[in-house]
Amino acid sequence: MSTPSSFQAFRIHNDAQGYRAGIESIGLDQLSPGEVVIKAAYSSVNYKDALAGTGKGKILREYPRNGGIDVAGYVVASTDPAFREGDAVLCTGCGLSETRDGGYGEYARLESQWAIPLPAGLSLRESMILGTAGFTAALALHRMEQNEQRPDMGPIVVTGASGGVGMLAIDILTRAGYEAHAITGKLEHFDDLIAIGARQCISRRDLHWGQRPLETSRWAGAIDNVGSEMLAGLTRVIHPYGNIASCGLAGGTDLATTVMPFIIRGVSLLGIASAGTARATRERIWERLAGDWKPAHLERIATREVTLAELPDVFDGMLAGGSFGRTVVRIGS
Repeated sequence: MSTPSSFQAFRIHNDAQGYRAGIESIGLDQLSPGEVVIKAAYSSVNYKDALAGTGKGKILREYPRNGGIDVAGYVVASTDPAFREGDAVLCTGCGLSETRDGGYGEYARLESQWAIPLPAGLSLRESMILGTAGFTAALALHRMEQNEQRPDMGPIVVTGASGGVGMLAIDILTRAGYEAHAITGKLEHFDDLIAIGARQCISRRDLHWGQRPLETSRWAGAIDNVGSEMLAGLTRVIHPYGNIASCGLAGGTDLATTVMPFIIRGVSLLGIASAGTARATRERIWERLAGDWKPAHLERIATREVTLAELPDVFDGMLAGGSFGRTVVRIGS
């Protein structure tokens, strides 16, 4: 399959002229090295993408680079015999839009060790509705179950529930047989969260954590996207031997808690670092996301579809707290 001499990409610079990002024309020879070249069909928008695209977070470690930590498309060239022209593949994290050119371009070059064949049961678009957000939510549950979390232990609460990771976590938990509860500051989305499986919705403003090291336990586990005071409060109210999966820091990076939940109740705090997950684990997680853990409400969770040119507006809205569900980026025709 032939490739054009140039193509459009959302590229991020940080040099003597300052930090800037936007659509520009580049060639394949400007992309990071790798064995697999793909024609991108879809990407997505994650909080990390908004930070990188605006310069409001130190995400990129090399410049210039194409933004986008997710990408899915079709192979157009490969020096690795494991991939052939026309194969559908996806990639999330793995240095994209950090040390490597990311998925916000009409073409992307991937290292074959991180290119995942699209599993049966998912379309390319569905894989990017999931993207890093869905992979993170599924990895959180995977880690919790490795540490003996079970549905019969009681409900799992999801914080930041109206965001991408949160909504996908609720759907995945429900598919896996758990009772999911949702905490969000956006009361207008309670009905949406119930529609995708949440059995109970709680306003963030109505939470009144006690300040004792241990309070009356309320949930068997948690998937937390907020951090800071929210995560600290959760440590005090999880049932004995429950797990808290820490996935995000939308509320801050500090954590003021005590060791009491861990040494008295046996609560486990699990760090979910999805970007560097080993390939074997990645493959297992994606097979589950295409199978028994595939969310039943992907189209409802995909609340917006945009082009590369519309990314700056999406970034601004997300950083202003306007995130709801998942935004898919349509790249290919």
